[in-house]
Formats: sequence, C-alpha cells, structure tokens
Amino acid sequence: PACPVFTLDLSSGEMSPLGRGVPALISSPALMAALLSFTVAQVSKVFTHWYSTGKLDWGRIVGSGGMPSSHTALVVGLTTAIGLKESLDSSMFALCLVFSLVVMYDATGVRLHAGRQAEVLNQLILELPPQHPVSDTRPLRDSLGHTPIQVGVGALVGLVIGYVHYNLWITQWGP
Repeated sequence: PACPVFTLDLSSGEMSPLGRGVPALISSPALMAALLSFTVAQVSKVFTHWYSTGKLDWGRIVGSGGMPSSHTALVVGLTTAIGLKESLDSSMFALCLVFSLVVMYDATGVRLHAGRQAEVLNQLILELPPQHPVSDTRPLRDSLGHTPIQVGVGALVGLVIGYVHYNLWITQWGP
C-alpha cells in the first residue's frame, strides 16, 4: 500500500497525517514516549551532578554526557513504545532496536574516548607557556560520552517511561 504520509484522497475529504501538522505529531505515543524519556533524563542530570559534586548546575539540562544517557533514554523510550504498539516481531521494532544498540555502542565507545582525549588535550594546553600560540585556546568539551553504567541507567529510564507512558496513553485514548 501507498505511504499514508504522502497520500491525499480529496474525494473522501480526509486530510493526510502530514496535513494535520503538530496534532499528528503529538498524537504519536511512540514519539511522546521518546521525548518524555529524553526530557526526564536531561532534567535528572542536574540532580545526579549535584549528588556527585555538591554543585547545582542547571546547564546540565542542555549538556551532553553525564548520568543518565539521555540519547539512550530517547531511543529506548521510542523502541519500547514501538515494541508495545507494533509487537516485538515487527520490522519497525527491529529497526528501532538496532538503532538503539548503535546509539548505546557509540555513547560508550567513540564518544566516551573522544571525551577522554579532550581531557588530555586540555591538560596539555594548560601546561603550555603563556607565549605559546595555542595557550589561549578555548578548552575542548570533555563530557561527550558515557560510561556503561550511565548508558544502562539511560536505557532503564527509557524502558520504564516508554512502558508507563504507552500504557497510560492506551488507557486514556486507545491505540
């Protein structure tokens, strides 16, 4: 069958999902579960940072890295809601699961090690003499990736919020 996003049957008087704009987007339980998971994870970074350092840093709401992984929460929240809506044997769930695994692998692999390299480079720059051409260089961002525990907690956040949100959605508005 044709993709419903690009189909518009003028004879029926119904608008395609694309034509409904924002209402079509917010009526997606999977998208809302993903965004809610991301938001909860980002806001919780303020408090996990405060717990571990004693400093309340509201900038953590928009920062990357830290506990928990909000990117992992986002993709696992999406995957959970898709799995519940479409079933665990659907192609859409398989696609979301593979996407989630790639995001989690990247967070603990490439991004984590890039952050660690940034820490070393920042330290080297601090030790340069003041007259060196790069001594006044702005420090590199070093909180890029996540430890496996941070990714695991992000996955747990996404799983729980995706499950709870989807089930609340179904009881309120149906499938």
